[in-house]
Amino acid sequence: MFRYAALQSKIGEELVAERGIDTSKVDSIILIEPGMAYYTKSDAALEIGQGFGGFWKALSLFTWIPKTFRDAIYDFVARNRYRWFGKKEACMIPTPELQAKFLG
Repeated sequence: MFRYAALQSKIGEELVAERGIDTSKVDSIILIEPGMAYYTKSDAALEIGQGFGGFWKALSLFTWIPKTFRDAIYDFVARNRYRWFGKKEACMIPTPELQAKFLG
């Protein structure tokens, strides 16, 4: 099960500080596992896919592609996602069930 925290929240700041992550150099998703492990960009996306299981586990095949190439694709998708998929005018209000997935 994944839990979420904004990097700007108190718990988010604590988690990145514990791991020595410089958030001024990481403009991407950060997946933090218990202990000290963390993943960014394409590594984080592939790890999350593993966590979903099922079809998503097949994404692990992409780990054989060099990280620099995977991250370039990740950055390309990130830059164009709003153009391709649109952008909402307002943030949704999370349900209590969804709110329970957030730390802090």
